[in-house]
Amino acid sequence: MIQLKKRCIPVEGSCVVLVGMPGSGKSTVGKALNLKSGLAWVDTDYLMESWWGMPLQAIRDRLGLEDFLVAEEELICSLKLYSTVISTGGSVIFSPLSMKHLEKLGKIVYLKASLETIKNRIKNTAMRGLAMRKGQSIEDVYDERISLYEKYAQKVIDTDDVQPDENAIEIISWLEK
Repeated sequence: MIQLKKRCIPVEGSCVVLVGMPGSGKSTVGKALNLKSGLAWVDTDYLMESWWGMPLQAIRDRLGLEDFLVAEEELICSLKLYSTVISTGGSVIFSPLSMKHLEKLGKIVYLKASLETIKNRIKNTAMRGLAMRKGQSIEDVYDERISLYEKYAQKVIDTDDVQPDENAIEIISWLEK
């Protein structure tokens, strides 16, 4: 029988966790950060789609809001990642349990975008798989979430009128301090 030695000891807290509104740039900045830093990259929305075998909107439609948030929490709390950029779903901040787990995994970076920028970037909210209550507008969602993003953020990065590569460089500079 072959004996394998553990050659790499994972470091808790070695990840970079991107939070923010849908359209704030979590996936785009996450990819740029992956390329510039050499860290691995995962997008929890893509993980949800892989886990359920359907697009995010179909998951949201099938489960309803509350069960969707529970499914997201289960996925987040199952993550065992090291040296990885984690682009989260915008609704992750509704779960204190998820946020506590993400804080253990690494530094929380809030990608902040104005409401106007968010509206320009996400034209069709009906197909985005957004965790919105019936009758809720994107303005309502924005107002509801901003204080939560700020509460958990260890670093705030403005993504209005800034290229993803520039955001990635700013995050890397902050991490190196």
